[in-house]
Amino acid sequence: MAKAARSKLNEAPRKMTAVDYGDLANSVGFLLRRAQLATFAELIETLAPLKLRPAQFSVLVLIGANPDVAQSDLSAALGIQRPNFVAMLDELEARGLTRRCVSASDRRSNQLALTAEGRRVLKRALELHSAYENSIARRMGTNGREEIARVLSKLADLNPVA
Repeated sequence: MAKAARSKLNEAPRKMTAVDYGDLANSVGFLLRRAQLATFAELIETLAPLKLRPAQFSVLVLIGANPDVAQSDLSAALGIQRPNFVAMLDELEARGLTRRCVSASDRRSNQLALTAEGRRVLKRALELHSAYENSIARRMGTNGREEIARVLSKLADLNPVA
């Protein structure tokens, strides 16, 4: 190891000073990203015992809620590009959590389903996720979690109002 690299390892961690975020302190995009980073770090840790990443958890949840959903519909709903989604499904299938079947109505399309093991893992993941959500709710205070979920759903246009 180079001398400079060794000396860096032996240094005490640098104490951070307060940073003025300027206009970013009120930027919706910036605050959303910072909140996402903070909450995803906790979610990653929460799902680690199941060896699931947040995106994989999302896929399992949506397949569980939408049995025999079209692969293309699910990737679009989650905003995951096709090549990335195929790779993720390959991983989930290799673990025995999901299966793909050719659609009876459109042979060019795959339908997705959970296996028995996938349902078991999803059940446990939902229990862990519930504890994670409760942790967020405690930090946000009375109705804070519901309010932010409502506002974010509106911003993400998940439940558009006519």
